[in-house]
Amino acid sequence: MRILGWLIAVGLVVAAIWLPTQLHEQPKPEQNVEQATPNVIRVGRITQVPDFSVYPDVRDKKQAFFSFLAPIVQAENATIEQTREQLMSLMQSYEQQGTLEKKQRQQLERIAQDYNVTLEETDLNATFGVLLRRVDVVPEALALVQAANESAWGTSRFALDGLNFFGQWCFRKGCGLVPDARGEDMTHEVRKFASVNASVRSYLRNINTHPAYFELRRLRAEKRKSGADIRALDLTEGLLSYSERGEDYVHELNSMIRVNRPIIIDVLEPNSDLAPE
Repeated sequence: MRILGWLIAVGLVVAAIWLPTQLHEQPKPEQNVEQATPNVIRVGRITQVPDFSVYPDVRDKKQAFFSFLAPIVQAENATIEQTREQLMSLMQSYEQQGTLEKKQRQQLERIAQDYNVTLEETDLNATFGVLLRRVDVVPEALALVQAANESAWGTSRFALDGLNFFGQWCFRKGCGLVPDARGEDMTHEVRKFASVNASVRSYLRNINTHPAYFELRRLRAEKRKSGADIRALDLTEGLLSYSERGEDYVHELNSMIRVNRPIIIDVLEPNSDLAPE
């Protein structure tokens, strides 16, 4: 009996030490880059454009237009922000370890492919530098004002029939709508999209990858580096090539941003922390 009692006492002591250890040190699920990033904002697939011409009051029309498009722009920007978080996590791992694991390498290759960047096998730091300029958000105010400008506040034929809010071209016959004023020597069409979401996504990708908008990306990267807010008015100079009108186009965008700033703030304030200017 004495031996049995001693064994029971030892068992209780071992249990008292071992159990708390197991309770507090449960095996943790393997963490990956995706788990470290915020959730993506979800917006349904939009395939119909409201009739903005029904608004007799100009301010009401603008409010309706911005309210319609803003959630889509925010959702697409959130997806970009998630990818940027992944990219920064990969870069941090590379800086700490001097290499990337196989899964991390695959993630980097996928991001690079999505943003038209060739991996520098002998200098991944250069690859990260290019990607950080490209994988970034476009201020909602800039996207909204450009959409208003290019789509005549959502009333153009290209917006209504092609769901194209940004005047984006394509060059394969039948890929879009033929502009009425297209010259005889021109072959482009205004691209048709399957959804407004796809139109916004394509616009953001165009801004983030096309060589014509390198200056916008450079200006944005400078703002990031200095820790300043990324504002629409700070980036419009990078859009000189977006329109044949050049400087006049940029001046018009700047004016539209300033004039419509109160409405844009009203629309974005409940859902966005980004400075609308």
